[in-house]
Amino acid sequence: MKFIVSSSYLLKKLQVIGGVINSTNTMTILDNFLFELSENQLIVSASDLETTIKGVIEVESDSQGSIAVPSKLLIDTLKTFPEQPLTFIVKENNTIEISSNNGKYSLAYLDGADFPKAIEIPDANKVTILGDILATTIQKTIFATGNDDLRPVMSGVFFDFSPKGLIFAATDAHKLVEYRRSDVQAQQESQFIMPKKPLNLLKGILAGSESEVQIEYNENNAKFIFDGLEFICRLIDGKYPNYDAVIPKENPNKLIINRAQFLGSARRVSIFSSKTTHQIRLKVAGTSLQISAEDVDYSNKAIETLTCNYEGDDMEIGFNSKFLIEMLNNLSSDEVMLEMSLSNRPGLLTPVDGLDQGEKVVMLVMPIMLNS
Repeated sequence: MKFIVSSSYLLKKLQVIGGVINSTNTMTILDNFLFELSENQLIVSASDLETTIKGVIEVESDSQGSIAVPSKLLIDTLKTFPEQPLTFIVKENNTIEISSNNGKYSLAYLDGADFPKAIEIPDANKVTILGDILATTIQKTIFATGNDDLRPVMSGVFFDFSPKGLIFAATDAHKLVEYRRSDVQAQQESQFIMPKKPLNLLKGILAGSESEVQIEYNENNAKFIFDGLEFICRLIDGKYPNYDAVIPKENPNKLIINRAQFLGSARRVSIFSSKTTHQIRLKVAGTSLQISAEDVDYSNKAIETLTCNYEGDDMEIGFNSKFLIEMLNNLSSDEVMLEMSLSNRPGLLTPVDGLDQGEKVVMLVMPIMLNS
């Protein structure tokens, strides 16, 4: 078994595929890449058992075979090479020899037959979506997922596909995001919950991508296919909570404000908030929004006043500054609208501008009781 490949091309591909490998694994074989060689084509796989990534790498070869190669040792070695062709030769003494312009390097390999087989998805439903749209979808929702092991369904992003469009939602019971695309449709209705790890990997790879991503899915697994890569992952089992029931439908008090100003002010004022509640207080009247915070234990206090457009009754409401800042940070519009009804009801944050045709995002933040 022998092949020749560009060092930088191989490194770039392996760094993407190797993103799924855990730093500590219960099975030694999972510390390795699976190399499956056929004529002029090397299929490389990496897995953490829940998610498997496969990629096709073009090589010069007339042989075939299958071995498992130590991922960290190989990537660390490739990082040190300037661009050059490398020759890989599999020896009979269970080592693979790499020849560069200046030297030879040997590393032990394992039997490729021991590597876990990738899951097949029979009777899969299919949706095609632009890579950058999928990356935006993940970025807008994933921050709102939970980390509670007792409620695993809330640790992922809920995908709701139908002929009317695609809906993605995430919540940790304190904040909630619903992201809609009516410009992309599925042929039939289906719902599933995607785990965080593969979504974070996809977000990093697909940001700005003009490639089309084909999503194949059934009740248990999903596969994302693009640019010679396949992401195959096990879905989170369970029923997602009826999040739509907590989104208030009547919100007569509407505040429109510059997002960057609001974010900057919230960040500054939150430094002076209580370290246990992180509470900031919004007091709105006329065209004035007053943002304040106080930590009575340490006599710390901050107050800022911003100009806004406001329709509704004068009101005061408290939010956890961490959640509010996170939401403002994950919007990209120039202006945002904060819709409210009562001081003990959730606030709805939406972008006023900067959305694509068919794109809609709603962020809900739960209020916290105001200190008297």
